[in-house]
Amino acid sequence: MTAPIKAACEDMSCKTGFPEDVHSAVVSRSVHGGQPLLNVGFRSCDGNKKIQFGSSEPEDFRVGEDGVVYAERSFQLSAEPTEFVVSAQDKETQQEWQMRVKLTPEPAFSGASEKDQRKIEEIIFPWQQYKHSSPLKRQKRDWVIPPINLPENSKGPFPQELVRIRSDRDKSLSLRYSVTGPGADQPPTGIFIINPISGQLSVTKPLDREQIASFHLRAHAVDVNGNQVENPIDIVINVIDMNDNRPEFLHQVWNGTVPEGSKPGTYVMTVTAIDADDPNAQNGMLRYRILSQAPSSPSPNMFTINNETGDIITVAAGLDREKVQQYTLIIQATDMEGNPTYGLSNTATAVIAVTDVNDNPPEFTAMTFYGEVPENRMDVIVANLTVTDKDQPHTPAWNAVYRLTGGDPAGHFTILTDPNSNDGLVTVVKSIDFETNRMFVLTVAAENQVPLAKGIQHPPQSTATVSITVIDVNESPYFVPNPKLVRQEEGLMAGSMLTTFTAQDPDRYMQQTSLRYSKLSDPANWLKIDPVNGQITTTAVLDRESIYVQNNMYNATFLASDNGIPPMSGTGTLQIYLLDINDNAPQVHPKEATTCETLQPNAINITAVDPDIDPNAGPFAFELPDTPASIKRNWTIVRISGDHAQLSLRIRFLEAGIYDVPIVITDSGNPHASSTSLLKVKVCQCDLNGDCTDVDRIVGAGLGTGAIIAILLCIIILLILVLMFVVWMKRRDKERQAKQLLIDPEDDVRDNILKYDEEGGGEEDQDYDLSQLQQPDTVEPDAIKPVGIRRLDERPIHAEPQYPVRSAAPHPGDIGDFINEGLKAADNDPTAPPYDSLLVFDYEGSGSTAGSLSSLNSSSSGGEQDYDYLNDWGPRFKKLADMYGGGDD
Repeated sequence: MTAPIKAACEDMSCKTGFPEDVHSAVVSRSVHGGQPLLNVGFRSCDGNKKIQFGSSEPEDFRVGEDGVVYAERSFQLSAEPTEFVVSAQDKETQQEWQMRVKLTPEPAFSGASEKDQRKIEEIIFPWQQYKHSSPLKRQKRDWVIPPINLPENSKGPFPQELVRIRSDRDKSLSLRYSVTGPGADQPPTGIFIINPISGQLSVTKPLDREQIASFHLRAHAVDVNGNQVENPIDIVINVIDMNDNRPEFLHQVWNGTVPEGSKPGTYVMTVTAIDADDPNAQNGMLRYRILSQAPSSPSPNMFTINNETGDIITVAAGLDREKVQQYTLIIQATDMEGNPTYGLSNTATAVIAVTDVNDNPPEFTAMTFYGEVPENRMDVIVANLTVTDKDQPHTPAWNAVYRLTGGDPAGHFTILTDPNSNDGLVTVVKSIDFETNRMFVLTVAAENQVPLAKGIQHPPQSTATVSITVIDVNESPYFVPNPKLVRQEEGLMAGSMLTTFTAQDPDRYMQQTSLRYSKLSDPANWLKIDPVNGQITTTAVLDRESIYVQNNMYNATFLASDNGIPPMSGTGTLQIYLLDINDNAPQVHPKEATTCETLQPNAINITAVDPDIDPNAGPFAFELPDTPASIKRNWTIVRISGDHAQLSLRIRFLEAGIYDVPIVITDSGNPHASSTSLLKVKVCQCDLNGDCTDVDRIVGAGLGTGAIIAILLCIIILLILVLMFVVWMKRRDKERQAKQLLIDPEDDVRDNILKYDEEGGGEEDQDYDLSQLQQPDTVEPDAIKPVGIRRLDERPIHAEPQYPVRSAAPHPGDIGDFINEGLKAADNDPTAPPYDSLLVFDYEGSGSTAGSLSSLNSSSSGGEQDYDYLNDWGPRFKKLADMYGGGDD
């Protein structure tokens, strides 16, 4: 251990600055980042000054605000002293002070006994300054205790004494010593203890540098009352590393690749191991080497490794994937800089795969390949070309690319590559005609997707020939030309020869008879074709205005068939361009018109319509016929354009009605075509705006044939329904008469009531005492039926009527008086619903004592109605006044 550092004496007067120009300190050889090294002891007479410290070597050392110098990083001190400058600057006055610091590494352990070496050192608290009325006393400057170095994994005995801490005031006071910090009173607690009386600091168990590399403790001295006597001092305990950890590889198996044929010195991969021991000491310095290589061909030393970095490179030539695809290396890492005697070792496996390069071209398995293909076939494979390649399958160095080098000038074939087998598939991409080409001899070449590696003594490609035979098949006949266009005037009569439409058979080398023709499509059924010579004749008149003609063109399709095996057929289209002739006379449009009965306004615009086209259409000539004479007397027509004319009244007034006006229209064809078209004109009374006011009457008077037929049909249907209803009623009466014959005259009257067609609202209307109907002479009235009974399931629109109170009859058997009173009540009350009074019975039995009701008549009657007032209501009611007014008309 190092001897304690003693403080230098200061003058009694206070002087701001460093205590000395050069400060020397002894520290351990291994310095760790953040480790406190010393205190520069800067003194400031004015405690309020703000001092900023700096270091000339900021990357290695830094100075805290309290003047303690810390190591900025971990490093090893050299044998020579390390020097640097510490500066202090007043932030307010910018005054600066400097001091040179010299660090000397502590000497290594000598061969003396551990007992002599571990002579207990004393750490004395610095002196303090006491301010009294007397002059200032001597004071020690603050200083930092050098770190205590303690080897890890010590075997004891424990507790093991490290250092004694005391204060020079223990001569006059009874003091108590204690330590604080991690390892003492903070986790991990109990590693370091101190005797509170003697100040003896001890360690209680072995330390492990890999867990905690250093401990920072603070020693305290207090009196028996707990008052602080000295300022606390910092104690740093560094754990000295021992070689107690083996190197560990990051992966137990390392994988790498190297291309085959690589030159010596080619980088392959890097393996890495770590050691938990101090990497700045020999305990953590590793060295690598290759223990073995498998297989050992072509050389047992194909690879080497950088003993410091772990980089593996090739050292010999001859890597060939086709011979050796993989090498396995056993790598050893040893600490203590690879010392085989004192170092600890570990091993890992490096697997190096030799990757393929294109050093083998594809080779055809045969010099000539054969195939055949039927003519007119496409997208079929006619031959398989096989090659061998020693490179790694399914890589660019193995995949073959085929190309045609000759024998196919028209481009009938292409060669695709099968991705699984690497075979070349000769495929037809353009149909072949047997009559033109019966055989092909192709020259093909095969090469890899990537070029051969440099230095390979092989041709880059392999060549072969492919002989392909074309097979003749029965081909479809074809029409020439297709489509065939024929120009023909319309109106060609049936049975006329139109044209000849024949086909050709491309099979010149097959024994076949002549072709047969048939019709496939003829929308208007105008044509027929001779099955032998293909002559087409008409079966109907050709009409350009037919719905089957589009843009003057009529299309028909014909079929030509041979007798080959199998039979084949081909289609051809005949296009007939129909030329227009003047075979249609113009017609008037529209067919109906409306005009006023007066002269103004009365113009009717009409248009001439002709299915023909120029020059057999407009301009048109419009005129009125000479007969009947009333046409030209009443009407006049004026052409306003080539297709339009105006028809108007010639006379000042024409009685309202419907008139058929014939109009003669002539087209411009050569020869001319004309027709007389009837224009149905409805003449009506008009208002000031020229709108018809009696158009409904005119239209009703002039119903067309379709409307008359519809009315007649409705009348016939109505008569049939009435007849069916009468038949049903008669059948119903017969059923009632049949039921009457089955009734016993002695049966109860109530049993004779069989059916009611209408009895009002239901049960409420039958709330009568029927005993009077059974024995009217003996039954006495028990109670009187309440007045105003009505149906509950149908509410009348008017307010409920107030029926007069019906007095009780002298004798309840007088049913006739009872019914007459109800009838009078219903007749005299206009608001009474009919279903609450008079009930209709179909049959009441033959034995009923009630009198006949046939003599009952309603008291209401209607007289003759005077309808003459309808004449005063205007022209709309004139017809009704004529019908009901009683006049002779």
